[in-house]
Order: sequence, then C-alpha cells, then structure tokens
Amino acid sequence: MTFAFVYVYGMIQKSYTYILFSQRNGTLYVGVTSNLIKRVKEHKEKRFPGFTQKYGVDKLGYFEEFSDIRFAIEREKVLKGWTRKRKLALLEGFNPTWKDLFYELV
Repeated sequence: MTFAFVYVYGMIQKSYTYILFSQRNGTLYVGVTSNLIKRVKEHKEKRFPGFTQKYGVDKLGYFEEFSDIRFAIEREKVLKGWTRKRKLALLEGFNPTWKDLFYELV
C-alpha cells in the first residue's frame, strides 16, 4: 500500500481518527480525516450521500490526533474491527455525557 503525506506549509499536517454518533447508544461511524472540523461540518450538512447521511450520524463523540496520516488510517482500521460494545465503551470513557464535541472545537 502506498501512502501520501499531507503537507501544509512544508510540514506534515495533523490527522484524526474519529467516531460520530446519531444519538446516545445509536448508530456509530468511524472515520479518518486531515481536517476534523471541516469533515464533521460536511457530515452535519449532509454534503455527501452515504452511511452517515442515511442514518443521521453527525455528532462528534470521540477523536484522536496523529502527526502522520498513516497512523490515523491504521487506528481507523483497528477501531472498525472492534465490536460495537467496545466502541461504545471507548466513546463513553472519553465523552461520558455524549456531548457533540464539534461545538467544543469551533
């Protein structure tokens, strides 16, 4: 597999693995991006047809920051391999009140 680095002003850009949810204990979505705020906003605005639009998954419940997109992609693969129960435990440990963390970032 070939990876491309994302550069901003000559530096490697931060990347993120994240979990979105529809409602408490609702549908979950695991994704990866190099621009967390922009990507979550796109989910909220339902810009692209697909899973998150179909199931109303648009609240940011969890995220991790990486210095290299390759690590974010690897983490995404790990999280996608987890059971729903394990993902819920991770989200609840990080965000016990199930707040939409998007509004904490903007």
